[in-house]
Amino acid sequence: MSKSAKLAVLGSINADHILNLAHFPRPGETVIGKQYQIAFGGKGANQAVAAGRAGADIAFIACVGADDTGERIRQQLAQDQIDTSPVETIAGEATGVAMIFVNGDGENSIGIFAGANAALTPACVERHQQVIKDADALLMQLESPLESVLSAAKIAHQHQTQVILNPAPATQLSDELLALIDIITPNETEAEILTGIAVKSSEDAARAAGALHEKGIGTVLITLGSRGVWLSEQGNGQHIPCFRVEAIDTIAAGDTFNGAFITARLEGQAVVDAVHFAHAAAAIAVTRPGAQPSVPWRAEIDAFLQQQG
Repeated sequence: MSKSAKLAVLGSINADHILNLAHFPRPGETVIGKQYQIAFGGKGANQAVAAGRAGADIAFIACVGADDTGERIRQQLAQDQIDTSPVETIAGEATGVAMIFVNGDGENSIGIFAGANAALTPACVERHQQVIKDADALLMQLESPLESVLSAAKIAHQHQTQVILNPAPATQLSDELLALIDIITPNETEAEILTGIAVKSSEDAARAAGALHEKGIGTVLITLGSRGVWLSEQGNGQHIPCFRVEAIDTIAAGDTFNGAFITARLEGQAVVDAVHFAHAAAAIAVTRPGAQPSVPWRAEIDAFLQQQG
């Protein structure tokens, strides 16, 4: 694939309300927060921003509410080098919201209100089918209605557009959808929900990847958090460690990985090199707070990789 390869991202847009606490509240407990911020998030938008800042030629299919937040997010996405013409404004709906607690270990616990994201229906996908047809790759997640993810995958499949699915948040998926996917990027929990195999070791990861290959998926990347990634292509698996950094907040680390990975692939980088590039992007992101504010630009990723030699 060439420099001019096009990426379509289909997914969610949220305003993240982030509260840092020493520990997560137990039922009935009130915990005083250390700091609070509103940042733009949503898995779809995070991955679109990661790709845009990494240098992809990208269009984003999504929905925002007819509110001030939606308008501000749309402007921000445009600044992040994203074609926002397929972002629809939904009358009478609020932009999606995520309420996020971050504990002293940098772990997060999240509740989501879909809002306008629920309006990303198969009919909406149909209206923007040209974006999918014109793209070399379509990247999706699961914060959008499942029937819409399926209809987008069908359009992509019919027009030789590569389909990349980040199956998050974790849910079971039909064999019909899995058969349309070229690259899947679950974490350990998501891999277990899709395959029934608990991923505790490289052997487990290889077995889980094998189960996904059997469903018709050629390339499987199981992200293992701080242990890196298990990459399996047509059954040939290898463990690719990630870079060691001092994490302060893992929000959007997986999203950054996905957006950066597909950007590198569309530039023609080999899969292993694309994983290293994505690891570098995610490593930078976890050293910063918030979702989109933490996502690095291309120059930062290249500089980080040079430092690592």
